Amino acid sequence: MQFGSEAVERLAAHADVDTVVCGIVGAAGLRGAWAAIETGKRVAIANKETLVVAGPLVMQLASKTGAELIPVDSEHSALFQCAQLGEPETLVLTASGGPFRGKTREQLASVTPAEALAHPTWNMGRVVTTNSATLVNKGLEVIEARWLFAVSSEQIEVVIHPQSIVHSMVEYLDGSVLAQLSNPDMRVPIAHALGFPQRIEAGVSYLDLAATGSLHFAKPDESRFPCLRLARSALRTAGSAPALLNAANEVAVAAFLEERIGYL
Repeated sequence: MQFGSEAVERLAAHADVDTVVCGIVGAAGLRGAWAAIETGKRVAIANKETLVVAGPLVMQLASKTGAELIPVDSEHSALFQCAQLGEPETLVLTASGGPFRGKTREQLASVTPAEALAHPTWNMGRVVTTNSATLVNKGLEVIEARWLFAVSSEQIEVVIHPQSIVHSMVEYLDGSVLAQLSNPDMRVPIAHALGFPQRIEAGVSYLDLAATGSLHFAKPDESRFPCLRLARSALRTAGSAPALLNAANEVAVAAFLEERIGYL
């Protein structure tokens, strides 16, 4: 499996570059990420589809070249930071629930692209924001976490956390749960990936827990948001199933944003 040999040569030629950020949206990002990993450099992965589409192949390549993968997704960055103290028993991915977590299935039938793009806590691109509204984004993150952290799908949980303050948690054998908290700002995980293992200034205001008040958590409703269940099913099926799930989603999201299909 060979991708982007010219890109590999260009990256390898820059000896002063030690970290490559991969942030192309969708399966299209696999080519660049593969090229970066082939150089053996540190690779900051901001593209979850790379591991969704080709997780076992990507991790095998990283092991072969010695490339170090540092996640940039806020949830996986949180897991990465919390998992430094031992081997976790359970990974807990948090999800804001998007703009529709309180709506019934009947109400979802009339959802418009503008409503889907009105995320309550995060400022993201059109595709990722739509994926967040359907919770398929969290399903893709479950698949990504399985490969990044070498755990089984049964060791990954998802909880709804509307405030988006706790970005994810790790549970250990002794019952301890470590969480990474910050204001919902992508500059935090980006700075972590670029500075690792040191901490660098991110330009983000410090978290004020007293001002934040209460933090709430709930189980996701997979009857109203079945994409999370579909992602878990694809992960269990393995093989090309996650790639097929991602391809179907990319086509469906594009059609929805262009108002060629409805939300459901």
